[in-house]
Amino acid sequence: MSDTLERARTPLLTLLTQEAVDSDYQAAVERRRSAGTAQPRRGWAVLVVVALFATLVTVAALQTSRNADVDDASRSTLIERIKARRDAGTTLQARADDLRDSNADAERKLRSLGGRYADMAADRTDLSVLTGFDAVTGAGVRITLDNAPYAGDNEQIRDADLALLVNALWEAGAEAISINGQRLTAATAIRNSGVPIEVNHIGIAPPYTILAIGDRSTLAANLVESASGLQFLALAGQYGFTHEVDNVRRLRLPAAPAGQGELRSATRLRPAKPQGDSQP
Repeated sequence: MSDTLERARTPLLTLLTQEAVDSDYQAAVERRRSAGTAQPRRGWAVLVVVALFATLVTVAALQTSRNADVDDASRSTLIERIKARRDAGTTLQARADDLRDSNADAERKLRSLGGRYADMAADRTDLSVLTGFDAVTGAGVRITLDNAPYAGDNEQIRDADLALLVNALWEAGAEAISINGQRLTAATAIRNSGVPIEVNHIGIAPPYTILAIGDRSTLAANLVESASGLQFLALAGQYGFTHEVDNVRRLRLPAAPAGQGELRSATRLRPAKPQGDSQP
């Protein structure tokens, strides 16, 4: 009753203030009690979280260290590969320079050999013309020679008579001679095979056509003035050979048979080596 009476006498504002403070204090006490009972559980949870965090940090540090080692190893390997490639590239560049120099030297030698070959080919052509193994054309004389009408066997033209006429043409300045299409060379044989005459082992028959390339303004005159020419003219008068000499502006003489260019007994000499290349 006294509490009720005391409450009734207390002013309303004061009463509200006291009850609010009391209720706040009561709530605070309840929270402390609750906190006191849950504190051990929360402490263990904090320890577990800290331990897990430490474990994660440790694992992360180890993984980072491993990755750093791997990265360092990969970087070292990459640097070594780059250096090896650079060295290989330098070697290949040096090799390319050497090959370029060798190629330039080979080209110079090739050009030199090409010039020498051209000179040798020109010399060969000149020698082929002079020796009779190449066809030629030019001005000269044409001599038509035949036996006398009704000549006996002993009065017909012999191999020696043709050879005498050929020698006279050489002496007169002839550069190339053919008889009935057979080109004369140093290996040509003019001989009788019975009654017929063979030139280059090919039988020919009269009338004989002798073509000689040379200076046509002097060749015929020199022919009759040479010793062999005078001797031939004497034989022709004695046995009645008919012969005609004509100056021709353009003659064409064939090449000699290729088989005559093959050496049978002689051996071709090789050019002598320079003294600097001689060996004891």
